[in-house]
This record gives sequence, C-alpha cells and structure tokens, in this order.
Amino acid sequence: MNITSPLLTGAARAAEVPGDSVTSLLKMVGAGTGWFDDSVDGGLGVAMSALAGVAAALAVAIVLTVYFRTGYRSPRDLFKHGLAVAVVVGLVAFVVYDVRHAALAYLGINPAKPAVEFEIRLPKAALTTVADTQVELLTNRNQKLAKVHDALAATADGRHVLKGTVTLDYRTTERVMVLNLPGQAQTHFKLRLPASPTHSDQFGPWHLADGITRAKGDKVTSEAHNAFAIRYRVL
Repeated sequence: MNITSPLLTGAARAAEVPGDSVTSLLKMVGAGTGWFDDSVDGGLGVAMSALAGVAAALAVAIVLTVYFRTGYRSPRDLFKHGLAVAVVVGLVAFVVYDVRHAALAYLGINPAKPAVEFEIRLPKAALTTVADTQVELLTNRNQKLAKVHDALAATADGRHVLKGTVTLDYRTTERVMVLNLPGQAQTHFKLRLPASPTHSDQFGPWHLADGITRAKGDKVTSEAHNAFAIRYRVL
C-alpha cells in the first residue's frame, strides 16, 4: 500500500468539505465587523489560509495516528512511515509560509524590502556640502530617513547632485521623497513606482519637483521649481 496517496487524498477532502461553509461564515462575520474582506490581501485571505492549513494538517495527523496503531511494521513499512512524516513536515512548512505571506500582504509589509537609489539635481550654488542635509521618504504607512552619500557629484553645467538610498519597507504607491536643505525650503518629489516595484538596472528619467514648501509669505518662482529634479532606480 502506498501511504502517501490516502494521506494526501484524506487531507484534501478534509480541507475541502468545510471550506464553503467556513468561507460563508467568515463573510457573514466580516460584513458585521469589518474584519474580513474579499481581496487577495485581505483578512479573509489570511483567515482562510490559516484554516485550510490547520484542516489539512489535522487530517494528516489523524490518518497517521490510525495507521501507526495498526499491526506489525516491517522495514518497508518504516520507510513508508518516514516518507509520510516527510510529507507532514513539508505540509506544515508550506502552511507556515502561506500564512506568513498572507499576513505580510494583509499588513502591507514588503518582505523583500527593495531599496531605491536616487539622485537629486540641485540648483547652482544651492549646496556645497552635505552637512545638515536630510532626505526623508514619506508614505501612508511610515516615514524613513534616507542614507545620503557624503560627497556631492557635479554636472557639466556646474550644478551639484545629491545621491543616496532608502529601503521600501511597505507595499504602497503613496511615496514622497522630501529634501531638506539647511536654511532653505522643503522640496517634494513623488516616486512613480508600483506598490511592489521590480529591480531596474538603469536610472529612470529626470522628474521635476512636485512641490516646494517655503516659509510663510515667500513665493516659489517657476525658475526655482524647475531647478530641482530627481531620478531613481530600484536595487
């Protein structure tokens, strides 16, 4: 007898039989409490991943318990037992991975944590040293200081380029880089990236600043606005 076939078949049936009723029950609870939703990354997906894994693991455990309590075991049977245990361990590992992935997706956490390498082009004579210069990534989930290089790069027209990197800890499209120059205005750049961006070998095109915040009463001229630009790539 091949032990893996009845085990897997029994686990699949145990997981599938209550599936529809449990899903309906969770949807009813979610409709009243707002805890669950139908999206792939929603609370319903997390709950169903956990319940399906628990049901399958429980079914395999029951079948193994019954099987181990019956009769004499030959060396061949011991080999089959070892194979069955390996199947159970693999199933548990898959359940843990699946629930972790669903939970991270529900929380909006990016487990890969890619980083953005950026270059900010500054106006002429706007900055000669990186001291007290701060670049910050603002999202709807968090805010994080970027790591800025100690030295400035120069362009052919006499401007300076500020370089640095920052990690993307959360899956979101609402990302804004804020440049704080000593004694000057705040400059905002919107990062035009998907929620889970992929690696890019080259920098994208230059984008002008999306906004400049000056002290109350000061006006931002179009010339000053167009003097700032950013480009970036995903590491």
